[in-house]
Amino acid sequence: MELKATSLGKRMAQHPYDRVRLLSAGVEVSGERHQYLIPFNQLLDINCKRGLVWGELEFVLPQNKVVRLHGTEWGETRRFFQHLQSEWQSWSEEMSNVAAEVLRQTLEELAGRDTEHWLKRGEMQALQEKIRDAFTALPLPHERMEAFDNCRELWHQCQAWLEEGEARRLVINQAWTERMLEQYAEFFEQVESSPLNPSQARAVVNGESALLVLAGAGSGKTSVLVARVGWLLVRGEASADQILLLAFGRDAAREMDERIEQRLQAGAEGITARTFHALALHIIQQGGRKAPQISTLESDSAARHALLLECWRQQCREKKAQAKGWRQWLTEELEWEVPEGEFWQNEKLARRLAGRLDRWLGLMRMHGGSQAQMIADCPEPQRERFQRRVKLMAPLLKAWKTALKDEGAVDFSGLIHQAINVLDKGRFISPWKHILVDEFQDISPQRAALLAALRRQNAHTTLFAVGDDWQAIYRFSGAEMALTTAFTHHFGEGDSCALDTTYRFNSRIGDIANGFIQQNPHQLTKPLNSLSKGDKKAVTLLPDDRLEPLLDKLSGYVKPEQRILILARYHHLRPAVLEKAQTRWPKLHIDFMTVHASKGQQADYVIILGLQEGKDGFPAPARESIMEQALLPQPEDFPDAEERRLLYVALTRARHRVWLLYNRDQPSPFVEVLKALGVPVARKP
Repeated sequence: MELKATSLGKRMAQHPYDRVRLLSAGVEVSGERHQYLIPFNQLLDINCKRGLVWGELEFVLPQNKVVRLHGTEWGETRRFFQHLQSEWQSWSEEMSNVAAEVLRQTLEELAGRDTEHWLKRGEMQALQEKIRDAFTALPLPHERMEAFDNCRELWHQCQAWLEEGEARRLVINQAWTERMLEQYAEFFEQVESSPLNPSQARAVVNGESALLVLAGAGSGKTSVLVARVGWLLVRGEASADQILLLAFGRDAAREMDERIEQRLQAGAEGITARTFHALALHIIQQGGRKAPQISTLESDSAARHALLLECWRQQCREKKAQAKGWRQWLTEELEWEVPEGEFWQNEKLARRLAGRLDRWLGLMRMHGGSQAQMIADCPEPQRERFQRRVKLMAPLLKAWKTALKDEGAVDFSGLIHQAINVLDKGRFISPWKHILVDEFQDISPQRAALLAALRRQNAHTTLFAVGDDWQAIYRFSGAEMALTTAFTHHFGEGDSCALDTTYRFNSRIGDIANGFIQQNPHQLTKPLNSLSKGDKKAVTLLPDDRLEPLLDKLSGYVKPEQRILILARYHHLRPAVLEKAQTRWPKLHIDFMTVHASKGQQADYVIILGLQEGKDGFPAPARESIMEQALLPQPEDFPDAEERRLLYVALTRARHRVWLLYNRDQPSPFVEVLKALGVPVARKP
């Protein structure tokens, strides 16, 4: 059937189309120079309009496109339209049955997802992709789906999976979680010495491929890790040899081993927590290579410092350019007072420099690349100065490598580099389906690369990490907080949850510590509720000359089994009064340590020293060498961010009460911040 414009209508309309022809499942609109084929599966609507003399047909297409035919005789136009409308509607009804069947089958495949297992983000994305793929198989335009009774509800259900996917996933997983907590209630009651709280239990059963559990101070991180191991075993999701448990130090690994042995019974034999270095050594051994020996220098800081100082002195003594360069570095960049003449012979200066040399060498080894690569990676404004520093350090790096070669050993950085190389070459196939990491905020890019290499071998390997960005205080040793705060960016699609209860300190300490740390917008926001209330004096500012009277007062009521922890920014700030503590206050259990060393510790009472401004101040003056600036992760853009986290760690070591001793003449900037948070100032204990 065909419809043509009249001769006069064609001349008056001056339109490219003057003819329309009905096809088996579409129409062809054409003119002398133009032709447009419109299949029914692209046609949204057909409109028939009458002008003063002639008729008009309008074909509506997707994306607001319209094709029109003008100048046709009205009676013929109307008859053609009625026939075309009948054919199109008949075709549409037939196709709607096909579309309804496609949608029905798609929804049947989705059915039961709320009862089978935890729905991961990746699985939800796959489901949504399946729906989108089904949409491409529909014989009707998507815009017409609501026009058919047999398609309308099915279409709405599929659209809901696309538009409300994340909300649906959360509802499904919440229902699954509640079902698991009810079904395994006995497990969660007995897996630890006290029953897990709801936030801990929800973290344990979370089924994401990559999960970061944000756990504030005293919130039961180790309990959650141990319970997670038990959960994987009791559910049959893994055997003992398929679980890799990682800690950042031998003591932490030993503590986890003890907890697993005490709390988990059947199936837990053979699960041993490892450090990253122990893991790297195991990979190299199993990869067919001769087991490397770890250099004794790694565990002997005195010998390490002696080696570096000997090389440094030799360079300064034998090469004037080296001596000049080192003098310039120490005086101009670090602002140290350097003696005239042979300054390298000065013992006090050497002792002060030894730790710096050790740190700079460690950063260069951790980088792993050549010296040229280190320089190329440095930002342009600092590159020239950094290049001069690298040249000064080059002989020390060479001496270090020579000492390792003579010993036939490797250092820790070299060990991890070797392990990554073994994994990338396929010499070791990871047997682990589940990797669990404690204190994740302390992870460095090098350790993260080792985890990534393990997970590349098996895309289904899950990563369960427990950490607290509020306690990220090891940037100086290479830890990069962004690996925690941007967890999914670095470790793939996953989830995060928070443990919301602390079992250590009271609510007053918690309010002050949490309010203080969350003034930094770069810190992740998380709740941390306390089980006990504290009075207004649970956190108190006290002048720094009141330490002895404070200890005198504590000796009157602190029990012998209770611990008093005295913390300072540096070792050399240890108060002289502690030399006579054993006889002056023999019943008091007093320990002194740096704030960095106190991480993981707890005490009934905590005394924090050194809240002063200037040299040895807290916060410490921001004075980093170009080596740290170039080789360490960039700090976040907030004043004293890491120093704030350090004070947060110090505050949260206490169960009952904290005293912050400040300098009256040169108070730390933190003093005013704490006052604004409601911390009282006392003149005497």
